[in-house]
Amino acid sequence: KFSDYINGKTPVLVDFHATWCGPCKALAPTIKEIAVEFKDKVKVLKIDIDKNPKTSAKFKIKGVPTLILFQEGKIIWKQSGVLTRHQLSDILNKNI
Repeated sequence: KFSDYINGKTPVLVDFHATWCGPCKALAPTIKEIAVEFKDKVKVLKIDIDKNPKTSAKFKIKGVPTLILFQEGKIIWKQSGVLTRHQLSDILNKNI
């Protein structure tokens, strides 16, 4: 269950995306690389906003892609748009 994931001790990076979203497709390989790079430190989840409208609404997702980093149920970082692997890696290193 989503709430179980984000309320755990391990930080969780959630990628809110949509199948029709071009920037989301551009970000997908970066998310995969980050999942490998941070596999021991961060869980990575992908949430399709069209299949999960309640979750998307709860976290006020207005545009995709939107990335949210959760730790113990709290949002510790949130940003919309495409980031490079280097940018995302830096953000995670600063926040976890």
